[in-house]
Amino acid sequence: MNLFRLDASIFPTTSASAELASLVEAEWTAAHPGATVTRRHIATDPLPSEAWALATTAGFTPEADRSPAQREAAALAATLVEELRDADAVVLAVPFYNFGVSQHFKAWVDLVIAGAGPTDPVLKGKPTALITTIGGGYGPGTPREGWDHSTSYLERIIRDVWQADLTLVKRELTLAATTPAMEQLRDLADQHHTAAKEQAREAGLALAGN
Repeated sequence: MNLFRLDASIFPTTSASAELASLVEAEWTAAHPGATVTRRHIATDPLPSEAWALATTAGFTPEADRSPAQREAAALAATLVEELRDADAVVLAVPFYNFGVSQHFKAWVDLVIAGAGPTDPVLKGKPTALITTIGGGYGPGTPREGWDHSTSYLERIIRDVWQADLTLVKRELTLAATTPAMEQLRDLADQHHTAAKEQAREAGLALAGN
């Protein structure tokens, strides 16, 4: 058994998304002691920014005519695809940055698509937990309702394009504890945190088949 875990926080030691992903992982590994956990942290070990264009153009270039950089990028894309194909379950910890998806996570998605093809259901039927964390509040009735341009994209790619059996765990208001202007939201933030931790544990059990 193999769990693939991807982290994307630029603050790995204090990451809210990593905390929840670790709860998912703990439940999965408890059910599968001794199993493999394959990890990739694309914030602390980012993918080359030019790799997507090189891997994509490599696909339109006869192999004998590819440049060394194209071959290297195509090999990287193939590796990323195989990490997903080889997994029995997947957990993706993806924070929300600047009202959308961070550039390093988008680079990973683009390289997987370059390696697998734009319509390949690379996670078809595979139990997958998507952890996403948001510093503020973007739900219905909030001043920034509609400003979350990340979650719908993540679900579109992971559930609809890659066809994963997806469980979403979403925590908002992660910055309330450290932001004076959000002090009045701290009780609500604590409720979000508690609920997200419980959802993460349930997601881990679901990934493990329990």
